[in-house]
Amino acid sequence: MTKQLSNIQEHGFDWYDISDPTREQLDVLARRYWLHPAQINDCLQPGHLPKYEKMDGCSFIIFRIHVDAGSKNADSMLELTDKIAIFFAEKFIITVHKDEQPFMLALGRQVASNRCRSSAQLLNQILYSSLVTYQRPLDGLSRTVDHYEEVVFLRPKKISMLKGLYHLKRRIDLVRRMLILSYEIIDFVDSETGNVDTRDTRDEYVKLQHMFDVLSEDIHQLLNVYFAAASQRTNEIIRVLTIFSVFFLPLTFIVGVYGMNFHFMPELGWKLGYPGVIALMIAVTVLIFQWFKRRKWL
Repeated sequence: MTKQLSNIQEHGFDWYDISDPTREQLDVLARRYWLHPAQINDCLQPGHLPKYEKMDGCSFIIFRIHVDAGSKNADSMLELTDKIAIFFAEKFIITVHKDEQPFMLALGRQVASNRCRSSAQLLNQILYSSLVTYQRPLDGLSRTVDHYEEVVFLRPKKISMLKGLYHLKRRIDLVRRMLILSYEIIDFVDSETGNVDTRDTRDEYVKLQHMFDVLSEDIHQLLNVYFAAASQRTNEIIRVLTIFSVFFLPLTFIVGVYGMNFHFMPELGWKLGYPGVIALMIAVTVLIFQWFKRRKWL
């Protein structure tokens, strides 16, 4: 659906907002504003990564905003983000996206009330609003990382976390990749020195990038701690089993020797042979126990 949210006669620039675009809708605007066919093709690719390019006097931007995936295990780009394509020039701006975005309606009201006086100012507001969509998931991911930190350090045996940590790591790394690929776009918008509005957009971008970098480091450390704790628990189990085997190995040897039942074994005819072997086994056990205590292995 195509909406014209501003026109050049009243506001100084045309703004067309297209949701769930078709090839025919884009071709109409492409002929009117001399848009490049390759850029039109990029608009129709839902999985396109962020990019910025300038061609024939028109800047073309693809930005990805964060959306509610509806599943805690969602960790792919198409599940967590939505694409917004922007054609930008001094006299027009065209935004293309799949679903209706609430902040676009709010920006449309700003343009109608003449609070956005140029296409460059509107572009900055669109990118700023797109960056803000990452704030809520950032808060949620921070709380989730804090929860896993508590579980890893305080309750390591209460919950199986590897799957949850895997999906959390995937989501954080995906958002970091989207922000890194968007740097050129932010650099283009904030190319004019002394512009407070675009500086706010860059500051928001830098803040988000820094916070997601911190989350990424935290989740990698949590994974390392998790594997170290799991390895330590395994080592403790092996240590206990090893201690048991050390106790029973000589006892098994003694039992094996006297279980051979050869006819000419002098001990088999002893009246005190059985209690003597039992006493020997107890003595061996006590000696091993004292040796372990002296070595501080118990």
